Amino acid sequence: MFKKILALVLAVATVCTLALTLASCAGGSTTGMSASPLDIPAVNADFQVGDDFKIGFICLHDEKSTYDLNFINAALRYQEALGLKNSQVIIKKNIPETEKCYEAAIDLANQGCDVIFANSFGHEEWVAKAAEEKPDVEFCHATGVTAAKKGLDNFHNAFASIYEGRYLAGIAAGMKLNEMIAEGKITKEKAKIGYVGAFTYPEVISGYTSFYLGAKSVCPTVTMDVQFTGSWYDVTAEKNAAEALLARDCVLISQHADSMGAPGACEEAGVPNVSYNGSTYEACPETFIVSSAINWTPYYVYITKCIVEDKAIDTDWCGGIEEGSVVLTGINQDVAAEGTVDAIKAAIEKLKKGEVKVFDASTFTVEGKAPTHDLIKDGYFHESEAISAPSFDLNIDGITLINTKF
Repeated sequence: MFKKILALVLAVATVCTLALTLASCAGGSTTGMSASPLDIPAVNADFQVGDDFKIGFICLHDEKSTYDLNFINAALRYQEALGLKNSQVIIKKNIPETEKCYEAAIDLANQGCDVIFANSFGHEEWVAKAAEEKPDVEFCHATGVTAAKKGLDNFHNAFASIYEGRYLAGIAAGMKLNEMIAEGKITKEKAKIGYVGAFTYPEVISGYTSFYLGAKSVCPTVTMDVQFTGSWYDVTAEKNAAEALLARDCVLISQHADSMGAPGACEEAGVPNVSYNGSTYEACPETFIVSSAINWTPYYVYITKCIVEDKAIDTDWCGGIEEGSVVLTGINQDVAAEGTVDAIKAAIEKLKKGEVKVFDASTFTVEGKAPTHDLIKDGYFHESEAISAPSFDLNIDGITLINTKF
């Protein structure tokens, strides 16, 4: 318990350096927040790490990005749980998806890192290049898709079944829409969600579709508009996208983008918001509902244990709810609909038992027809099974893409 509390203190200390404060994804103790229905679990490390072990992290941005902050907080929890010194954990921030990533990876290897982890999709080719040059160092990459094809023993992809977390967050959104309908604030036909997406990659498509299906599971009349920004982190573009969606009569906004642009626009407009990669409660107490996130600590522990025990790291690794890799923040009781926590908890149990599949093919259509795809088997789309990263790329009915140039 002491370690968990200390990890949270470290996370909060990091967050408080931001101009806009973000809370970590642990259960909320702030006034107005309920306990999380899917909290960050305590770290379980049943092995010892030598003083000569080093791990390096490559982050696309810094703590101002909710995406990168989530990785950094996970690294802090990991470091504390394993008792690693600061000299054993090296974090490089603001590393672009260019040859600068390759240079950062080589530098970390030359500093003696046993394993190097990069966190952005566009880092992949540069990390793979470094892996070829440094065969005695393990290179791990989040959101990538080429490790299996590369065939390098020291190059690995990792992700988590965050589509399940987004589905659960979608339930919270759908519950809020139902409340608004019941209170006469909107009609059933006006239950429209807006979604700020970064790119038209399967990772983003999978995310907004699972969120939408979660909302639809409790609010059948929901529709959704998606506005893309062409950037993972752009405060202005994300704020503008949210405002454009509000102008299209969207009554609730979510996002797969990494700044406070969209949540800030929602707070200004008084429109409910479901964020990603961390609570925005402190900055947006009047509109924040819940956030889902990947907890990367279990993967950091896993790859470290593999190195300590001289075992091969999986080429593709995907953690889920059971591994503690998919988490939710606490629920903002002042904004969320009554019964939201119970609804999410019930859905979690069904997901664990396999009674609910997020991409159940009977729950959506494509151009008015039953969906078809190589990964649809046994009645549902088998997400993150062939490879760890998301593969869902169907444009389903009920979701309107406002712009697709990205």
